[in-house]
Amino acid sequence: MLRLSLAAGQFRARCPGVMTQLYSAASALLLCTLTVLFKTSVSGDHVPMLLWTTQRSQCNPDTALHEGHVVSAQELTVLLQPVFTQNSRHLIVFLQDTLSVDDFTYLSESYGNKNPFQNVQEILQSSSCLVLPAVDCEATRYLLSFLQESGAWNLTNITNLDVSQLEVNTSKPNLLVVQLQPLVSGLNKNFTLEAIAENDKIIGRLTTDLQERGINFSVIYTAVRPSRISRRTDVVGELRRRLMATEEEGSLSYPPLNVTAGSDTCILFYASNFSLKANSSVFIDLTNATFVMQNVDISSSECSDTNTTLSLKYTKPVNEISSLEIRFLMTNKFYGSSARNWSTLDSVEIVQDGEKFAKFNVSVISAPAEYSFHCQLVGTSNHYPARLIPSNDEAKNWDVFISRLQIQGFNVENNQFSYASDCTGFFTPGIWMGLVTSILLLWILAYGIHMIMQLTTNNRYDDPKGPALSVPQTE
Repeated sequence: MLRLSLAAGQFRARCPGVMTQLYSAASALLLCTLTVLFKTSVSGDHVPMLLWTTQRSQCNPDTALHEGHVVSAQELTVLLQPVFTQNSRHLIVFLQDTLSVDDFTYLSESYGNKNPFQNVQEILQSSSCLVLPAVDCEATRYLLSFLQESGAWNLTNITNLDVSQLEVNTSKPNLLVVQLQPLVSGLNKNFTLEAIAENDKIIGRLTTDLQERGINFSVIYTAVRPSRISRRTDVVGELRRRLMATEEEGSLSYPPLNVTAGSDTCILFYASNFSLKANSSVFIDLTNATFVMQNVDISSSECSDTNTTLSLKYTKPVNEISSLEIRFLMTNKFYGSSARNWSTLDSVEIVQDGEKFAKFNVSVISAPAEYSFHCQLVGTSNHYPARLIPSNDEAKNWDVFISRLQIQGFNVENNQFSYASDCTGFFTPGIWMGLVTSILLLWILAYGIHMIMQLTTNNRYDDPKGPALSVPQTE
């Protein structure tokens, strides 16, 4: 060991450049390895997909993939081929906004003795099924368009979640697309559990009804994007302050809704989920009708330099409501304290059937007039960063939920959002904790320096070679 140490020391002394290069190469290799592992660990752009059918012959057990494999769009088309070769081609697609594999264990444990996925679990145990833990979000995002192009389906969109009056024409293949209730992942666990349990009841109710009619069908249960329930750090990351609108545009699953005045765009509106609940019972999901299918009338919208109104009119969004209009009222004012113009969303109005009028005051939704406004969660709940506060009695009958809201009513250029001013405050709880801790440590350091500076030394010293030093008692 001594010889090896001496040899290594001589080598370092004679060849310092070589050792530096070896250390640099080792550090670079370690850094590259950590980078790859980090990217692998945080990559989560995939969602689970459950497929089952009433015809057991259509299930291929050999199709199961190894753990950790992410199914691409091309592989998904191969896995879906048995669906298109059935004698009776009826397909149901249950589409949720967010879902991850961890939800099946995390939410089940948080729900106590009840299982929010009870119907889905029972169906998978009794049917011929295929479970894909990880499917690329790009594949699920274009799933509906792929299915429509793959055959002459009779497409039926179910957004009102009322499947009791559903009529199925068995003479030709049917594609039923059911938009399930959205979730609020990570921020409101009770609402998430209730939404999951309600979606599970809808899946069980519809599949049971079709089986009682003697209709053979296949089912796909998946989501648009993954949830972040098991990763608490990701929830904080989603709420961080974002100033660049290009960060959001890169992840938009569909283009924003634009309102034009002449040939110029004057209003841009986007939300990953836009839904309401009337009288705590009637659920209305307007996301698909507003942004994907664009079955919305925006002709009543108004644009000017000082006042802008975004009017969204829907005809029979659910069976209980014949017409629904939602208005976003924005103003552009000059404030002397900041010496600039600010755009503010002053109120949100809901008009049901042309008679019932609900008005909400808005808090914390403002941005410089040249910017757009972005907020992760906007609604009537007290847990949301930006709230809609009821201002009349009719408004108390409504619950509004808007996720990833981005809106701009002034100074729109090139049909794109400008820089986004986020609703997340600059002084977040983490920043406050860091500031308080830093101030406390600085105070301790200053007190220690002050105590050290107060120390004094003796003005008389004893000489060991001379006579002993005597200090009178009077001193």
